[in-house]
Amino acid sequence: MLTDIEIAQKATPKKITEVAAAAGVAEEYLECYGSHKAKVDYNLLKKESHEQGKLVLVTAINPTPAGEGKTTTTVGLADALSKIGKNVVVALREPSLGPVFGIKGGAAGGGYAQVIPMEDINLHFTGDFHAIGAANNLLAAMLDAHIQAGNELNIDPRRITWKRVVDMNDRQLRHIVDGLGGRAHGVPREDGFDITVASEVMAIFCLATSITDLKERLGRIVVGYTYDDEPVTAHDLKAEGAMCALLKDALKPNLVQTLEGTPAFVHGGPFANIAHGCNSIMATRMALALGDYCITEAGFGADLGAEKFLDIKCRLADLKPDAVVVVATVRALKNHGGVAKEDLNDENLAALEAGLPNLLQHVQNITDVYHLPCVVAINAFPTDTQAELELVRTKCEELGVNVALSEVWARGGEGGIELAEEVVALCEQGDEAGRSAETFEFCYSDDLSLTEKIESIAQRIYHADGVVFEPQAVREIQKLERLGFANMPVCMAKTQYSFSDDAAKLGAPRDFTITVREVKVSAGAGFVVALTGSIMTMPGLGKTPAAQRIDVDENGVISGLF
Repeated sequence: MLTDIEIAQKATPKKITEVAAAAGVAEEYLECYGSHKAKVDYNLLKKESHEQGKLVLVTAINPTPAGEGKTTTTVGLADALSKIGKNVVVALREPSLGPVFGIKGGAAGGGYAQVIPMEDINLHFTGDFHAIGAANNLLAAMLDAHIQAGNELNIDPRRITWKRVVDMNDRQLRHIVDGLGGRAHGVPREDGFDITVASEVMAIFCLATSITDLKERLGRIVVGYTYDDEPVTAHDLKAEGAMCALLKDALKPNLVQTLEGTPAFVHGGPFANIAHGCNSIMATRMALALGDYCITEAGFGADLGAEKFLDIKCRLADLKPDAVVVVATVRALKNHGGVAKEDLNDENLAALEAGLPNLLQHVQNITDVYHLPCVVAINAFPTDTQAELELVRTKCEELGVNVALSEVWARGGEGGIELAEEVVALCEQGDEAGRSAETFEFCYSDDLSLTEKIESIAQRIYHADGVVFEPQAVREIQKLERLGFANMPVCMAKTQYSFSDDAAKLGAPRDFTITVREVKVSAGAGFVVALTGSIMTMPGLGKTPAAQRIDVDENGVISGLF
């Protein structure tokens, strides 16, 4: 059996100029990076008049070691829609080097449902992440230089909130002391690094709607506080112009293709467990402008990625999804039901029924909280039995939601036609209960307090009994509301493995509370971050990271990359 990278390397891709032409991108807007990838000038959205297509969100159950295949399903669904005659464009996030070299591996899909060139996409691609890291670290350098040069803004070095970033899992950098070595080398202080995809610059990059909007958002970044407890911004440091200069080319969406030649934008990459987990608004709008259908995804399970896509991205970008796909596998549901990874190939209807509440809760959240039409995609494995598949189908249909078997990993677009036809029906007609893009609602309203917004997400999406706010979080909320940030949406930083903030609580747990230990503002991004449980903004590598399996031969051919 071929690996994902071997399948991708055997493909004969179209020239990116052909893909662009088929998608309706005029040559004047195309900036090629070799033969098979390009950037598309954002001025296309200003100069061309386009009717907006249908927006389809692909999300999933809480991830398990068994795998769910969300990106694979997204890509395969797009290829399937193309096969049934629809004009479709994909919009995905760029992978972070942290997961690529860590546990998760690449993020370009799998099997015969991939975006290519997968090696480039999973590694340096067009340099967007470098630009984001450089802009972030320029601001950090200007902040420390200001303090070193006399500190005219009266910044308290003990209350600096801005961190440097690196796109790698590196626990050694979480907590450091810098500025050592004497007066000429800076002011000694405690510091730390975040991973690039958790940075506010990444969030801003993905939420910006133009180069002007990007610059304004960068200027609003809060980097710390003065001795008088007043916020200090990037604009106060006169940093936003130079930061924006570093990002001006990165802001142009990256165009690639699927194995079957469907155009795909891969742009931006915030984590969904510690950031908002969606590709850029620029790429989504471009896909909607060029295609009759835009197929996009949000990171991790629907409690994280879909919640943030709907409550943050859709709110800030004025988007309304036409349909939602929730991806699950029988294997993963059995894992949620208590079966160990090594035993997941065996039929186990009791364990499957015990794990099904995880899927059903995600589905009910989409239909009952957000009032959107939904279909469940079962990402097929050869070990799935007919009895297991029927059990999933029956339980979902009891909620008024159809189930489609997806075989895109093995068969590409041909294996996703059942799913594609269900998605078209939902987009064109809504569901039997009358849900459609026009019935879409947010989980909470703008006029609630920050505390009430956090409680709404915890109770309505996670089904928690309530929220415990640690004293530090209470003080931070009071300060942020005093400073005028109460009207912002909330970005929950939480483990991806559970509806709760405890990764060990699988399925659909009850009788638990969410603990918020820290709250901070991402003023440029336009949301407030609530950190729960033990979630961290800088991951670490495991004992046997994926990096140990990656190699390159004398001809430059990469192996082991997922």
